[in-house]
Amino acid sequence: MSLISAISRSKPKHRAADAVAQLRDENRRLLTQLFGARDYIAIQEQQLADVRAKWDEAELELIRVAAERDDRTGERDQALADLAAAHAQLAPYLAADANARAVTVPPAERDTSRFEDQATEPIKVTTLREAHGIGPVLATQGSTDPAHLPAA
Repeated sequence: MSLISAISRSKPKHRAADAVAQLRDENRRLLTQLFGARDYIAIQEQQLADVRAKWDEAELELIRVAAERDDRTGERDQALADLAAAHAQLAPYLAADANARAVTVPPAERDTSRFEDQATEPIKVTTLREAHGIGPVLATQGSTDPAHLPAA
């Protein structure tokens, strides 16, 4: 091996074949990404179509449920009106029945035959002034002179 060939091989050469190979590799990589992206977009479009179909189905179900709710509300209102009319018709009969079945109890009297149950006399409640005979309190306006005090 000669010295010139060793030097020339130690330096990398920029050959056109190497650049073409790199471009082909890059092209393969980009095509792979392109096909992968195309597949991903197709999957996303299919999922979007499924979601839209379910959305439409849910809207139809919502309309059906709302119509059924309105029907049931009308039926309930009619039933309440019928019940009120029946109650108004039966009110006199219900009152007569309640009066006929009324339970009457004679007025209660306390049994005071036992010592513990003896009735006590009512407690007399009076104010302290009445109980101790205290008259009204008069103000002296700070004077200690008995001449300023009114006669009682």
